[in-house]
Amino acid sequence: MATLESPFGTLQLQRWPVKKKDNLRAWDAADELILRHLDAEQLLSADCPARVLLINDGCGALACALHHWQPVSWTDSSIGHNALRENLRLNGVAEDSAIALTSIENPTGTFDIVLIKVPKITAMLEDQLIRLRACLHDRSKVIAGGMVKHLQPAAFDCIEKTIGPTTTSLAVKKARLIFASLDLSLAVPANPYPSVYLDPLAGFELSNHASLFSREKLDVGTGMLLAQYPALPAVDRFIDLACGNGVLGIMYQARHPDAAGHFIDESYMAVDSARSNWHARFTDSKPTARFEAADGLTTVPTGATDLILCNPPFHQQHVLDRGIAQTLFEASKRCLAQGGELWVVANHHLGYHVMLRRLFGNCRTVATSKKFVVLRAVKRHVAA
Repeated sequence: MATLESPFGTLQLQRWPVKKKDNLRAWDAADELILRHLDAEQLLSADCPARVLLINDGCGALACALHHWQPVSWTDSSIGHNALRENLRLNGVAEDSAIALTSIENPTGTFDIVLIKVPKITAMLEDQLIRLRACLHDRSKVIAGGMVKHLQPAAFDCIEKTIGPTTTSLAVKKARLIFASLDLSLAVPANPYPSVYLDPLAGFELSNHASLFSREKLDVGTGMLLAQYPALPAVDRFIDLACGNGVLGIMYQARHPDAAGHFIDESYMAVDSARSNWHARFTDSKPTARFEAADGLTTVPTGATDLILCNPPFHQQHVLDRGIAQTLFEASKRCLAQGGELWVVANHHLGYHVMLRRLFGNCRTVATSKKFVVLRAVKRHVAA
């Protein structure tokens, strides 16, 4: 837990999920710069109603600071919304002081202030801006922020193409703001998302929302795990963990239609893509599956599944975090039944075989290439 001092008050904030020895804060210098700019320019005042939209607000630092205006928090991260709720509670603020809106939903009405944390994936920013345009009026203030090293030229181009001309602030603590002037004469571009590709290995079209990794083709690691499917056990229950577009679980269920699938990802867009692809692949009613935007396996009971398939992420936006996989692997051991198996594909350099061997007491390398490795760990009964 750390203290954020801003013109809008003092807040105690923490990242979510809470981790021991987590040295990262629940906000960055761009959040601080946004709040100082709002105050310096007197864009918000306690006695002045304003509709505020926050896009990609991380752990909810902006929403907590601006809760007086009941902002709408529009994000692709279910973990981000969890963090927002917990940080509101931590500061004694009612949960309904901010409105959580998933990335699958569209904001409605018009907004006076729009604050954007520039995401890592420019396609996601493009999709958000195209859908945002209908919510702007001629006096709307659109302000984007980010750390200088992460503000790529593509983000500026995207804002100018969709919203209008941009100017920037001076850099402060390596953060910068982008101010967009709304040009109502700009034609709103057609939204190219979700995008679709046909992969010969999968054998059917895969739909992908804008935030998804490897949106235009099947990534090599996933293809490598799919190649091992003849060796996978036939089970009654399986989970596609960090499912992305759902191809791992869909291809398993195509081989084992009697198995009950559970597709989980922290990204709302990923879960919606997986759901769409599952329904496109299975037009009959025989296979059954659940789809859930959640923080890993936190909603899954102990011993509730027989097989977990996982291509784990190792970034949270711009932050490299091997702890994400550690948390997923620990939860996998808890959720697997005795004899259940965890199959993982990952980059060699991440060293996940060490984590898995420590957790499960075993880890077998199933396949390897110059860049990727497929690993298998089994939950075995340990005698008292």
